[in-house]
Amino acid sequence: MIMDQYKIISDNGRGLFGERLTGLYDSVKNYLKAEQAENRRLCYTKVFLSDISNQENELRQSPLMTELIGRSACTIIQQSPIGGAKIGLLLKTSDETEAFTMHSLRLTDEEVMNFGSYMQTVMLFDKYIALLEAEGLTLKDHCIRTWLYVRDIDTNYDGVVKARNDIFRQHGLTVDTHFIASTGIGGRAMGKNVCVAIDFLTARDIRPEDKLYLKAPDYLNPTHEYGVAFERGVRVALPHKYEYFISGTASIDHRGEVINVGNVTRQAERLLENISALLADGNATMADVKYYIIYLRDLADATAIDQYMQEVFPDVPRIITHAKVCRPAWLVEMECIAERTIES
Repeated sequence: MIMDQYKIISDNGRGLFGERLTGLYDSVKNYLKAEQAENRRLCYTKVFLSDISNQENELRQSPLMTELIGRSACTIIQQSPIGGAKIGLLLKTSDETEAFTMHSLRLTDEEVMNFGSYMQTVMLFDKYIALLEAEGLTLKDHCIRTWLYVRDIDTNYDGVVKARNDIFRQHGLTVDTHFIASTGIGGRAMGKNVCVAIDFLTARDIRPEDKLYLKAPDYLNPTHEYGVAFERGVRVALPHKYEYFISGTASIDHRGEVINVGNVTRQAERLLENISALLADGNATMADVKYYIIYLRDLADATAIDQYMQEVFPDVPRIITHAKVCRPAWLVEMECIAERTIES
């Protein structure tokens, strides 16, 4: 069976932004042509920019967007790729009917007025819930994963957490039911007053019994013990395969304490142990991981982390971005998707 394919493509680190878009256009066009020959089509693209205020409009008007990636779901966020790149892409292609829908919801300066991170988070969830209700879907049953991008995360994260907790309680998501797999991370959307942006992944045809919420109590404590509401990971059963969504994971122990303070490489080692333990709860291994997104609090740590990942997982695609993690002591965070064929 052919699994979904994930490809990471970044610019070559040379030239003005428009010149880099031209180079990326050729690379992406050639890649999608090769995928089409294998009967795989583009499902969605995640775009990582180094300076969204000066780049998003040019990107949206470019052939890369209008002819290629903009024809399917596309999410754009400022999280600078490493290596001098101004833009990095994560593309998902599949030869099957896509089971998930990516909703990339953003606010404008006119919408946010003087609202802070709490109200902006509420507004974005309200927009998403309205989309679900229009299709007869619910947040509790059909939202598989979220990405919450928080500008100035050291200041604004508490408001995001409180808003999400309140929304989940209103919609029946509790410790006794379940939360939603998620990454809450530093990131910036367009708009000088916009401090929160959210991506939502929806599964329209999913049943409660198709979901397994992943736990690793010997490695990681439940998130509600330190006041936040998200699942460490979720396994979704689809026809012929399981798909695993691992939330943003850091160097933490079963008591919720940060491990290896000040040592980014040792933190990476521990968080990968945590991811491995979560996957094991769903009968998967690190060999099933399709890609990693790696978030660094300090971009100066990029070389060390890139070398480390090349040593331990040289064949797994990765993108490393500059994005502050929600606790200052966490120097690195990673998320991933894994897939495993269901044995007949």
